[in-house]
Amino acid sequence: MEPKVITREKSKVKVKKPKHYKVIMHNDDFTTMEFVVYILTDIFRKEMLEAEKIMMDVHTKGKGVVGIYPYDIAVTKASISMAKAKEEGFPFKVTVEEE
Repeated sequence: MEPKVITREKSKVKVKKPKHYKVIMHNDDFTTMEFVVYILTDIFRKEMLEAEKIMMDVHTKGKGVVGIYPYDIAVTKASISMAKAKEEGFPFKVTVEEE
């Protein structure tokens, strides 16, 4: 009787980290500073001091990075922000760029 031969195959699975995307707010002459701070605290969950700093960066530099997220989260937060701005009548612009 011959011995039974068992063959085992090893496979390596490489898990790639998902790409991350920057959410960028753009300055305009109509959207109020208070509304921008509201978006930063409500949608992006920033503390008040950080929200005010980001808002001032956007105001003085023309744009500012709000956060870095996986694609789906970045696009969702940007879309919700612009929808709320549209409801309020602001031409607020938020874009998403690959990091």
